Amino acid sequence: MKRRNKVLGALLAAVTAASAMVAIGTTGQVTAVAAGGTGTGYLHTSGSRILDSTGATVRLTGINWFGMETDNKTFHGLWASVTWRQQLDHMAQLGYNTLRIPFSNDALKPDARATGINDYTNPDLVGLSPLQILDKVIDHVGQKGMRVILDRHRPTSAGQSALWYTAGVPESTWINDWKMLAQRYAGNTTVIGADLHNEPHAEGTNPAATGSCWGCGDTARDWRLAAERAGNAILGVQPNWLIFVEGVSCPSGGLSNVWDGDPSNDEDCGWWGGNLSKAGEFPVRLSVPGRLVYSPHEYATSVYNQPWFSAPNYPANMPAIWDKYWGYLYKQNIAPLMMGEFGTTLANPVDKVWLENLMAYTGTGVNGISFTYWSWNPNSGDTGGIVGDDWTTVNQAKQNILQPYLIPPAGGGPGPTTTTTTSGGGTGGCKSAWKLDNSWQGGFQGALTVTNTGTSAANPWTVAFTLPSGVTISNGWNGTFSQTGATVTVTGPSHSPSLGAGAAVSLGFTANGTASAPSAVTLNQAACTT
Repeated sequence: MKRRNKVLGALLAAVTAASAMVAIGTTGQVTAVAAGGTGTGYLHTSGSRILDSTGATVRLTGINWFGMETDNKTFHGLWASVTWRQQLDHMAQLGYNTLRIPFSNDALKPDARATGINDYTNPDLVGLSPLQILDKVIDHVGQKGMRVILDRHRPTSAGQSALWYTAGVPESTWINDWKMLAQRYAGNTTVIGADLHNEPHAEGTNPAATGSCWGCGDTARDWRLAAERAGNAILGVQPNWLIFVEGVSCPSGGLSNVWDGDPSNDEDCGWWGGNLSKAGEFPVRLSVPGRLVYSPHEYATSVYNQPWFSAPNYPANMPAIWDKYWGYLYKQNIAPLMMGEFGTTLANPVDKVWLENLMAYTGTGVNGISFTYWSWNPNSGDTGGIVGDDWTTVNQAKQNILQPYLIPPAGGGPGPTTTTTTSGGGTGGCKSAWKLDNSWQGGFQGALTVTNTGTSAANPWTVAFTLPSGVTISNGWNGTFSQTGATVTVTGPSHSPSLGAGAAVSLGFTANGTASAPSAVTLNQAACTT
């Protein structure tokens, strides 16, 4: 199980040593990205808003799927009994419109090898390089109408670094790898930007700071200046990308020393990557206007029990803390915010209060603060995930808190519009296809694809089918499942109730019982051919 070791840079000196969806697709050639939850074309900024190419406001409400920054060098969960495409379908169906993808520079090397792939579930990934797998994921994400943010999470798979470079991975490698990625995905509007370096933070004790500072002017440590260098290099080859810049932990780049009697060495610190308090005074200056998004991180007690969680006025004290560290940038219309990481196990009741209040602080609707939740993965040691160890079952307690703030991708998942030629079928016609993905003693997993071959949309759509006696659905995605006896009924979610003429919906599910193909499939009570 992966342990993130998200150690705080925001500690008092006394504890310095311890700081340690519906998936609707059509046949044919993708011709354009549809407007919706993630907008049209490339994105840009104006004041505190993120806008699409038409000037419409966009709110990114996404999820992190990690693994490419680890020794596996590719997404975790590819070992599971659910396919990689089904996982992305599930994210879109739940309403996440953006995928933040952490990676390390190790994964970008020409000889990098991806491991931890189930060759039965994901045979199409076997033998591919980490970048080739990334290409496939980005392609499918685009088909769901979602966007991708690439996150340079670590210089190597060994762990995070206080500075954006190390002895083994110099700044030149960091920048050149970013330029390579910008060129690789140039023209692909699914990939919208670069999160330059994950969680720059303090190291060493003041006045002998050795970690990332903000506005200190030391080119070897000033994260703000480094972000400008990398951001402008990226924009030189891909001027349409957004540049996501995280905060530091302590603006000085070092931890406070309360024992030296010198208050000038003591400062107010925050989470790693979470302190943007100096960004107003020392803003990141990019060569292309309208490309900067600040990206703070924010966590709960399951990561570290910050003193503000025990304050007598908690949680009423939290908005002022968020205002101080990063919220002022949004409220004063200085720049957009995108919380790149925030999460909790919800094991402590304090954390539930924290998450509810944090989400309320971001605001509802398209004008709210953007975010990508940490994480999809169940194997994040100090936060857990949205899905459980089977990589399918949803942690409903977390999802229920996030759901009101999610803006689903256009059409509940597909995003792309297509040029399609369909044959046969008047109004009410349909065809179905069954694919068994996996089976085991006492259960199985598969996908039933239903295509509307009629001449008009099924709006709202309802698919029904029959399973053999004793077979019961245990979990389903890309629609809302219910079962009465042997009959299973699946309806489209409220954000995507229509199944257009020529469109298809892939209904994935796991079931208890002997692997069996659904029969008597209907779309809005019209019988489907196979």
